[in-house]
Amino acid sequence: MMNRFKNSKLLFWSVELLVIATLIMVSSQINFMFKPIATFFSTLFAPILIGGFLYYMLNPLVEILRNKAKLKKNTAVALVMLLLVGIIALLIGTVIPNLAKQVAQLANNLPDFVKSMETWAKGALEHPFFKTFDYQEYVDKLDLSFGDIIKNVVNGLSNSVGSIVSSIASTTMLIVTVPFILFYMLKDGDRFVPSIERYLPASHKDEIIKLLHKMSNTISSYISGQALECLFVGVSTFIGYQLIGVQYAFLFGCIAGATNMIPYLGPYIGLAPAVMVTVFDSPMKAIFACIVVLIVQQIDGNIIYPLVIGKSLNIHPLTIILILLVAGNLAGLLGMILGVPFYAVCKTVFIHIFDIVQLNKKNKIQASLDITLSDRE
Repeated sequence: MMNRFKNSKLLFWSVELLVIATLIMVSSQINFMFKPIATFFSTLFAPILIGGFLYYMLNPLVEILRNKAKLKKNTAVALVMLLLVGIIALLIGTVIPNLAKQVAQLANNLPDFVKSMETWAKGALEHPFFKTFDYQEYVDKLDLSFGDIIKNVVNGLSNSVGSIVSSIASTTMLIVTVPFILFYMLKDGDRFVPSIERYLPASHKDEIIKLLHKMSNTISSYISGQALECLFVGVSTFIGYQLIGVQYAFLFGCIAGATNMIPYLGPYIGLAPAVMVTVFDSPMKAIFACIVVLIVQQIDGNIIYPLVIGKSLNIHPLTIILILLVAGNLAGLLGMILGVPFYAVCKTVFIHIFDIVQLNKKNKIQASLDITLSDRE
């Protein structure tokens, strides 16, 4: 009976899946045991993620200072940290005030923007197609009143006071903890692999270490490349908007650079605010804005992306779109940003393991051929 069970793959995997399903069901019933663990990991997730992002951006600079300038590790890390502080101070002193100024201007001009939209809508409703459409009836069915809208907004704000306070506290903790995490990552990051090397099985130690290095190179290539891409897209879009006379060009350029982290969909998300602000007042300016983004994306896709990332993330566009759909549905915006690098790391692991399996098969076949040839001799 046991032999039949072992030889039947269908029966074996059916039992395996049944055991896994049972474990999942039992685990869902004892949520109180796993909740502290989930809280622990969710608390550490954001600072480690931001620290790791900055580590992979700045570690190449540390290595350049060590190898080219012949500086000691601690000196190189200290200089890079000072450079980071300087960049942050520059952002706080120049970029953020300009952003705040343009956001305030946009908020002040919002009534004019709404009026332009209303004028455009009234003009559109004069079209013969819309004259047969009784839109007032549908507005009356919604039973909207200004008082109800204000009441709902005030209730929403009062209910979200706790979450706002919690967000401020979390942000403060991030600002305090991330620099320390980044400093020790830069200082002791190269000790990670040697520290776990002693716990690895001797038979697979070399393969695992090689895999860890491949994973690190994949993440490093993606993050540093994305940082350069976002900077290029943001600056180029700002210059293009400035040339065609788009209001709030600096704000919209920063939005375009930030949303460029989302593959394929990011450029369109970044373009949307500029089009919405300009299309009702000057449709031609909105068309020019689309042309600016198209030119920037062509340069980015054909020159910048292959140059800074290359083929380290050789992923088919359809695969990226599917990843964005699934990851966005599971984890929202964060999933759309992290989905592609996570898939790239998983792909690196799979390819490495597959290569090892194929190599072992070739070695076994070669060994059996050698034994056969030796027996014939």
